[in-house]
Amino acid sequence: MKKILIAAAVGMLVAGQVAAQETPWLVRARAVNMHMTNENSTPVTGLGVSNKTIPEVDVSYFFSKNIAAELILTVPQQMNVVAAGGDVGTFKALPPTLTVQYHFTDLKGYTPYVGAGLNFTKITHVNLAGGAFSLDNHSYGFALQAGVDVPLTKQVSLNFDIKKVQIQSDVYVAATGAKAGTLKLDPTLVGVGIGYRF
Repeated sequence: MKKILIAAAVGMLVAGQVAAQETPWLVRARAVNMHMTNENSTPVTGLGVSNKTIPEVDVSYFFSKNIAAELILTVPQQMNVVAAGGDVGTFKALPPTLTVQYHFTDLKGYTPYVGAGLNFTKITHVNLAGGAFSLDNHSYGFALQAGVDVPLTKQVSLNFDIKKVQIQSDVYVAATGAKAGTLKLDPTLVGVGIGYRF
């Protein structure tokens, strides 16, 4: 009986020490405003995509206290396409992004970070000018990131984040498949959210 009690006490002590340690996982939920650059080389005057605020969920894994990888996720977003005359259609975009970050951990009260990585955007459900035009079904590009975490408790933090992401698509005449030009969205994404360190 005495051995059982000692084993139980040691087990609880070890479990308490493990629970007190930070795991390498950090999850954030953000609200993000996408502000489009909209560089247009097609003959359609003023062709572009409207700015939009989207939800974002981000999962980070810390390889050390300074180095982390962050996977940036959202659900497929319906984007509104406009031209000089008004709305001309929609498409859906799913833009997961993976960045590698460096966190500056020696500052008291906040932890800034910088990151760089890659974006892959899947483009579907294209409906432009009643089907007169189509887009590429995907886009690859670089992503740059900077932000700061402000601790609220040991596990919860307030997060401010900004990213610049390369997203572009060639525009085609649907009837012939001829390329009409390129639309570069290259959005700047400004986000605010809450993080939880497991």
